[in-house]
Amino acid sequence: MSAQQSTLNPPRPSADRRGPDTTPGAALRRRAADATVWYLRLIAVLNIAAVLSLPFRQEVDEHNNGRLTLHLHRQHAHHSGQFFTPYLATAGLVSAALAIFFVLVMRRRKRAAWVVNVVLSAPLFVLYVLALTQHEYRAHAFNWVSAALTGLFVAALLISRREFDAIGDPSNPRLALAAGVGGVAVTGVLGTLLVHVTNTSRGATLPDEIAYTLLRGISVGPLADRVTAVHASRWTDIVINVLLAAAFCLVLYAGFRSPRGRRLLGAEDEERLRGLLDRHGARDSLGYFALRRDKAAIFSPTGKAAVTYRVVGGVSLASGDPIGDPEAWPGAIDAWLTEARQHAWTPAVMGAGEEAGTIYARHGLDALELGDEAIVDIADFTLEGRAMRVVRQAHNRVRRAGYTVRVRRHEDIPADEMSVLMDRADHWRDGTTERGFSMALGRLGDPADGRCVMLECRDADDVPRALLSFVPWGEHGLSLDLMRRDRDAENGLMEFMVVELLLRAPDLKVDRVSLNFAMFRSVFERGSRLGAGPVLRLWHATLTFFSRWWQIESLYRANAKYRPIWEPRYLLFARSSDIPRIGLASARAEGFLTVPWRP
Repeated sequence: MSAQQSTLNPPRPSADRRGPDTTPGAALRRRAADATVWYLRLIAVLNIAAVLSLPFRQEVDEHNNGRLTLHLHRQHAHHSGQFFTPYLATAGLVSAALAIFFVLVMRRRKRAAWVVNVVLSAPLFVLYVLALTQHEYRAHAFNWVSAALTGLFVAALLISRREFDAIGDPSNPRLALAAGVGGVAVTGVLGTLLVHVTNTSRGATLPDEIAYTLLRGISVGPLADRVTAVHASRWTDIVINVLLAAAFCLVLYAGFRSPRGRRLLGAEDEERLRGLLDRHGARDSLGYFALRRDKAAIFSPTGKAAVTYRVVGGVSLASGDPIGDPEAWPGAIDAWLTEARQHAWTPAVMGAGEEAGTIYARHGLDALELGDEAIVDIADFTLEGRAMRVVRQAHNRVRRAGYTVRVRRHEDIPADEMSVLMDRADHWRDGTTERGFSMALGRLGDPADGRCVMLECRDADDVPRALLSFVPWGEHGLSLDLMRRDRDAENGLMEFMVVELLLRAPDLKVDRVSLNFAMFRSVFERGSRLGAGPVLRLWHATLTFFSRWWQIESLYRANAKYRPIWEPRYLLFARSSDIPRIGLASARAEGFLTVPWRP
């Protein structure tokens, strides 16, 4: 981490909690909840290990001992009823999948997961206690261990009951039921066909094959061997178990989904946000993007600040700094984190500034520097000097080719002209997906955005060739929103338009302009310098390689031409293990990754 990052990580409370819980027994409840998660982790590992080791061991035994091995194996199956295992401990992928899924949802403190575990484990523990009253079960020490582990798990669940308060989507039970019926039906049909084809024993009936399939779905151990009329191949057993495990995972996902976060920005919320931007909009260049209508807003108790966010894939993804008075930011952040916990959403912030990042860190979020925002101070901008030679030449070349730029506020553009510009913007878009979330407004030509600034570029024949749109940044700033150009137009067209805006900015009473965001700028700037360390050089080489497709380096170079001030922006997250999930959610929100079955 850079020196800048270290300032964003003061001692902080846990992000998993709404605040310090000082009630009696709070520490014990947290430890008990953590213990249930670790138990499930251990069971998942043991189940997977049993599945992987059992087929190989049995194949060796069959090759070495022939029919005698099969006879002894079936004898063992007959006597195995005298033993029982701890909760969820079976040699099967279904149990492993269930344990792994419970690890994920129990870590997120979902109430439904706690209820299901209690319903499954408590009656099992009672059954084990009753079984130990009988001599044939009481004689085996392993049964006592199994009963003790199951009892401890139940006790930990009961102690930690108040820790599990995250709610799920109301439609989950119906969806889980449909997924369960469909999954069992598909697995049963396919598994029975495989058993029928690979069965080496004669005289098996259809009910025998169905029973064998269902038992093999539960475990690849000796459970299904009691169906003596069926002896299928080992790979068939594993395929059936994998199929049912996949179906079971689908049921679990449907049953424990977090709410979708369908609440979007309403007219009342937008009006309140615009009021906050009127008073405090100059603080953050990304503030106006909080008005995207595919976001939701949550306000501080005083109403003086708000956090705007969108829920994507179970991630509550905020962007930029909170809106409003910095003194009220903590209240808005608390409200946002509380809502995320109640719905088991993973909290994350894209593109926070340093001041906001420090406050988020005090609420339990870690910081990672994403890159830098390029901000041009109009008072310091000039085309003179050797450093600006490339920009100056590009500007002069395009101007000599007959291109002109018209700069207007959106409110000054007639409706018919705006309609043409909107049509051109859609036509020039690269692909069908509208990209942008944290640094894009996501709309063009809305009457409510009259203070936005439009740059329209036309060629010598007065044909539109490109456009730029900027949103307000307080009273005297602009922030880049949209860049569209005709691919057949002159090279350097964007540089020409940006320079024209910077030169005319005083006429618009604009004294600063925010351009594009350069991801990992410091790596490109320092990675090629003399004395760069091996880790930095490797990171630089990796980013350079991926820049062939994602234009990471070229975007930095394009911004650096204007000699801007670089302002760092941060990714904020609760746990490092959440970063891959947050990355996927961010890619979906920004439009770089689309779900195939969704528009």
